Amino acid sequence: MTTLTLLRAVARKQALLLVRYPLNTVSQVFGLYVFFLLLFYGGQAVGGAAFDESLGGLVVGFFLFTMAVVAYAGLSWDVTREAQWGTLEQLFMSPHGFGRVFAVKVVVNVLFSLLWGGLILGLMLLTTGRTLVVDLFTVVPLALLTLASAVGVGFVFGGLALVYKRIENVFSLVQFAFVGLIAAPLGQYPFLRWLPLAQGSSLLGRAMREGVRLWEFEPSALAVLSGTAVAYLLVGYVLFGLASRRARRLGVLGHY
Repeated sequence: MTTLTLLRAVARKQALLLVRYPLNTVSQVFGLYVFFLLLFYGGQAVGGAAFDESLGGLVVGFFLFTMAVVAYAGLSWDVTREAQWGTLEQLFMSPHGFGRVFAVKVVVNVLFSLLWGGLILGLMLLTTGRTLVVDLFTVVPLALLTLASAVGVGFVFGGLALVYKRIENVFSLVQFAFVGLIAAPLGQYPFLRWLPLAQGSSLLGRAMREGVRLWEFEPSALAVLSGTAVAYLLVGYVLFGLASRRARRLGVLGHY
């Protein structure tokens, strides 16, 4: 079985889960959309004209938040579901290896996060009547590099889920931290650009609100984005591997 075959199998499984549980799928989209509606209409009621000026930033930020949550939480949920189904230990017997299987799961989660983000973005633009520049040759690379840091964090919590199982409350709290990172004032605190999502959020906002193309960004800004993406992804994957070995030593892989 090649990696491409594994990728197709994992993607097919993910799609089947979405189709076979339509109520859960629709409720996820509906929940995100309702959350945005609360922010949108609440902001209009409180902020008035001042809120309208920052509406573009809210749409871009929520677009990134949607993708980041799906990409980040997907791995932890995968570990939890496999443990509940009693199939987690079987993944260690895969000829691809446990780490590669979950790496492929992460790739699929990121691809699906782009679909979720695109759907929510369309709904937000229809609701607000705003227009944004969606140049796929700019938005997609920036989004992927930005999500890589969130995936790195997801690997860490996926490893914790292998060892400690029930950590839903913990990684739900991290989602609130993502909001702060996406809205981080990099102009005032430049060091924040080294944290997950922060630099990517800034560049993605400029690309979608101002129409800045990928090759028009400062090389240093793209270097920071790429560096944080690679660093968080590698560190997260290494820690995930260490956690999986610890779970095997403790004999808790099949426990839930």
